[in-house]
Amino acid sequence: MNKQNENINRQEALKKICRYAGMTALGTFMILSPKKAQAQSIPPTPGGFGF
Repeated sequence: MNKQNENINRQEALKKICRYAGMTALGTFMILSPKKAQAQSIPPTPGGFGF
């Protein structure tokens, strides 16, 4: 099994970081979608403390 030297330059590293950051942001947005979060929240009871 030959292990090759896997050095990458700065431009390739930035591409990988940007791709990872974009996928992370997209995944986070899909999980924490505002419409889903609003649909799952319980509306407050009228009158404040439920009296």
